[in-house]
Amino acid sequence: MRHRESLPQLGDELFLTDGGIETVLIFHEGLELPQFAAFDLLDDEDGTAALRRYYEPYLELARERGLGFVLESPTWRASPRWAAEIGHGPERLDVLNRKAIALMADLRDAHEDGGDAPIVISGCIGPHDDGYDPAELLSADAARDYHATQVDTFVDTAADLVTAITMTYAAEAIGVARAAAGRIPVVISFTVETDGRLPDGQPLTEAIAEVDAATDGAVAYYMINCAHPTHFDEVVEADPAALGRVRGLRANASRMSHAELDAAPELDDGDPNDLGARYASLRAALPQLSVVGGCCGTDHRHVAAIRDACLGEQPTAADRS
Repeated sequence: MRHRESLPQLGDELFLTDGGIETVLIFHEGLELPQFAAFDLLDDEDGTAALRRYYEPYLELARERGLGFVLESPTWRASPRWAAEIGHGPERLDVLNRKAIALMADLRDAHEDGGDAPIVISGCIGPHDDGYDPAELLSADAARDYHATQVDTFVDTAADLVTAITMTYAAEAIGVARAAAGRIPVVISFTVETDGRLPDGQPLTEAIAEVDAATDGAVAYYMINCAHPTHFDEVVEADPAALGRVRGLRANASRMSHAELDAAPELDDGDPNDLGARYASLRAALPQLSVVGGCCGTDHRHVAAIRDACLGEQPTAADRS
């Protein structure tokens, strides 16, 4: 059993993570991802090599400043419902989830130099339904049973924790946390709409409190992802103390709403330096923020700008290619 107290990102040091993996692979690399499923690339050597190339620039950004890194596996869609839709059965799904963590371990071995900047492997878990507007809402028990498939696999790998990314409602987050509790540390990352509330209308602070109450505080920490800082900065300003459990941020590059992003024919990659400045402001309000990266529309330029801004350095990302 792995204990959350062993997670180095729970300290005061800054950790980086990657950007919007699916949007980078689709819009920058020209790859096809059925059902937005990056894990499908693990099915062959060329796809696995593409994933390795994707992670390399982010690891280098951390190494340049001696920062820790959270390697989030490309398994956001690697759960039974989505695997079945693209033709993978249970046994193949288990194999691909294991291959994802093995790739993360290989990357860690190649980049961790034995210094004081650890690299942590996270098994990424995505929502059962749509990440913006789910048509089916699971009960906490149903979500626990559904997500246990991935959790069971990750527990038997080199993963240091599991992270549920783009959770849209509290019951599913509770289910993930219960599937992992007592076995492997779990992180919950909620997404919010332009009003700072979850897609089902629940305030972010209430969702966090509900999950904590239902799981005896089993979640190691919380994150916010797949929303621009302008969508939730008023929530932070209103009551930063209530967001004391939020230690991670993976924002979108675009200020568009989820509905607008869904309908957009082209990628909106926003302004990396403006995004970095907004992260720095949020970290001033939430000094416990220790894990920073990006979500839809972001790439290594955005993460470089975020890193530099959070470290109080002058913007350098605009010249990166």
